[in-house]
Amino acid sequence: MARTATQAQLGLEKLEQQRKEALEKLEHLRIDLRNMAEPSADETDTDAYEREKLWALAQTVERKLRSIEEAIELAQNGAYGLCQSCGQRIEPARLEILPETTLCLECQRAYERKNKRARY
Repeated sequence: MARTATQAQLGLEKLEQQRKEALEKLEHLRIDLRNMAEPSADETDTDAYEREKLWALAQTVERKLRSIEEAIELAQNGAYGLCQSCGQRIEPARLEILPETTLCLECQRAYERKNKRARY
C-alpha cells in the first residue's frame, strides 16, 4: 500500500511539472500567434504555413494539458494508476513514460482500433 501511495505521489509531482511546462509552452505559442501579422490578400504561403503550424501546435498542447489535468484529478481522488476503462492497474513502466495516461496498454490499443475504424 505504501508503494502505491508513493507511486501516486511521484506521479502527481510529475503531472504537476508537466502541467506547468504545458501551460508555459501554450502561453508562448499564443504570444507567437498574436505577434504574427494579420493575414493579408498577398500573404505568402510561408506565412500561412507558419500560422497554421503554430495553431496546430497550440491545439496539441491544449489536448495534452487536458489529459494532464484529468490525470491530476484522478490522482487527487486516489484513482491514479488505475485504467479508467477496465479498472486494472496501469503498468508502472507505462506511467513512467506517460504519467498522464488513464488507460492500460490493452485498453489504449482497443480505443485506438475503435477510433481508427470510426474514421473510415
